[in-house]
Amino acid sequence: MGVLDGTRVVDFGRYIAGPYCGALLGDLGAEVIRVERVEGGEDRWITPVTSDGVGALYLQCNRGKRGMTLDVTKPEGREVVARLIRTADVVIANLPAGTLRSMGLDDDTLRALKPDIILATVNAWGSGGEWSHKVGFDGLAQAASGNMFLSGPPGQPSRAAVPYVDFSTATITALSTLAALMHRRQTGEGQVIEASLLRTAVTWNSANLIEQAMLGVDRVSTHNRTQTAGPADVFRTRDGWVMCLALGSYQFRRWAEMIDRTDLLDDDRFKDDLSRGDNGVALSAYMGAWCADRTTDECLAEMDRHKVPGGPVLSPQQLLDLPHVRQVGILQDIDYPTATVASPLAGFPAVLSASPGIIRSRAPQLGEHTAEILGELGYDDAAVAALRGAGIV
Repeated sequence: MGVLDGTRVVDFGRYIAGPYCGALLGDLGAEVIRVERVEGGEDRWITPVTSDGVGALYLQCNRGKRGMTLDVTKPEGREVVARLIRTADVVIANLPAGTLRSMGLDDDTLRALKPDIILATVNAWGSGGEWSHKVGFDGLAQAASGNMFLSGPPGQPSRAAVPYVDFSTATITALSTLAALMHRRQTGEGQVIEASLLRTAVTWNSANLIEQAMLGVDRVSTHNRTQTAGPADVFRTRDGWVMCLALGSYQFRRWAEMIDRTDLLDDDRFKDDLSRGDNGVALSAYMGAWCADRTTDECLAEMDRHKVPGGPVLSPQQLLDLPHVRQVGILQDIDYPTATVASPLAGFPAVLSASPGIIRSRAPQLGEHTAEILGELGYDDAAVAALRGAGIV
């Protein structure tokens, strides 16, 4: 049982921002039906990890769903869509407005089929502006939001390797969908949700934007070094790397005691967080020299003993091997029919004591549940065979 048991979600999403929203709703108990092209959606094949080329991203973002193929450009396909919509509570589509209209997934068309439908959409730039027509992806939102400008080595804007804007936008869309379902329960009214990658990325960068608007500081990248506190940077050890994040006067005092430099407590360069950020190069030099003579484990042990926030810089394999990750249940091994090993999927990203989100099944194979879903919509075996013969499914 889940809090969304009895809720049907039809997921036309692609890549991350739509599909991961559907996965989260599925973790909470919703029945999620993924609809993709007959030959398979392009997101199915990114970073292939199975013998038939299914991608890692697909396995993560489409767990817990049933899958069907459908050509929505043909009249017969549009009729299947119409039948699906009449049974649905939520439609997910991270597609441009024009594409939504051409597929019959715009609000007016959906509402004519199901007046209380909730349409959860995601686009790149938001509606109503001069960029609204542009195509966009996670990295472009990182770039446009100011985040990339403040990342990487000085003078070399750098994209975060992980698509945090996409995953964050999907999570916001799932949260908004829950709010829309609550609103419908209270009023009987459906609605349209519009999330956007730029809106998410700008929100995450809001502190820097507020400071710029109010003070005009014109900050530039300082790579891994924090600009408003210190020491806060990444440091090489004898056998690896550690990060230290000393924020506030109490932590700065404990750090100074740890490296046996309590004289720095009376140095005006380091009198408060902003001063320590402004003079972070000097603080990083002190901490770098301290770390250089120690192993990573020795550094972390001392930081832990002095209650100075610090942690290792782990490779993906080191993270997979970290006992703590399994101990707290972040990853769950899920088998897939064409994979030789189980996939370590990240489960629902929060722990709920009474109504937990759980991975309920693996991602579907291409068209795995097509006949089953069509049967539920009233198509008999002959009608399903006819649709297959015509290339509709």
